[in-house]
Amino acid sequence: YYILPRGQAVQYRIASGAEYMGWTGRAEVGAMKEWPTWMPTASIMERWPQFQVYKQHGPLEGRWDNPLGARALYLFVDNKDTLIRIHGTNEPSEIGGHVSSGCIRMRDMDAIDLYGRVHVGTPVVVVS
Repeated sequence: YYILPRGQAVQYRIASGAEYMGWTGRAEVGAMKEWPTWMPTASIMERWPQFQVYKQHGPLEGRWDNPLGARALYLFVDNKDTLIRIHGTNEPSEIGGHVSSGCIRMRDMDAIDLYGRVHVGTPVVVVS
């Protein structure tokens, strides 16, 4: 949900972290990017060896087939990047499931809408 004035809210459908991978807590938007690049984390490369190719070739540029989709909000705690993102997706059929490596996925059109409503410093609360 994105909370609006007067007790109203915008509800978005999301995909959350797979079992034992979901992150919860308080954070703030520390950075925002349109068509962000994607570099798999070390843990992702460990679980899915096919992503090792990015070690040599660098990150995937922002485009339609990028796992981060059209927009990304980078969550920070105490001014440190958590590596958790609220972002669009190149797999909209997974919205509604527990499928990510910890990030919160949204349909690209919803990620674009939310991106336009927040700013760096916006507080974020993630609950399970």
